Amino acid sequence: MAERQAAAKQDSDTSGKHDHEHGQEPGASIPVYDTRDLLVRSDIMAKAKELANLIYTSEEVQQFRRAEKQIQGNDRIQTLISQIKKKQKEAVAFEQTFKNAAMVKKIESEMENLQDELDGIPIITEFQQSQSDINYLLQMVVSVIRDTVAEKITLDDAPEDAPENCD
Repeated sequence: MAERQAAAKQDSDTSGKHDHEHGQEPGASIPVYDTRDLLVRSDIMAKAKELANLIYTSEEVQQFRRAEKQIQGNDRIQTLISQIKKKQKEAVAFEQTFKNAAMVKKIESEMENLQDELDGIPIITEFQQSQSDINYLLQMVVSVIRDTVAEKITLDDAPEDAPENCD
């Protein structure tokens, strides 16, 4: 048996031949591809990059970038974010290491207060809204692409000699 395994290994190492065709499951009529073997057509990639640039220059993305810059430059916001992160670590420590539920509850309350203060700052609300707008825009683009391709596939699969009406 060891000889057969060694021979099989040598065959696969040297010849690359198997008892089946690559890209197709036995008995299947649709080729099966390993994603490593797929190459995206250069024209599709070029259009995807063009679309990405259009999205990047959209008002939604520009608003997001302005809000992000303001947040990064605001000391009070940065302090609140740091305090929240510190409280999160404290809560984990008291929950996992010290097993102190009362202290975890106290820290979570403090985190809520800090988060409420952070959420009360107008630029934070603007930033969150711009994130939501960008997500909506991206989902809409993906939906349009998906629906358009599905529609084209459906039209391509329709029989050519279909009757005009079915009375």
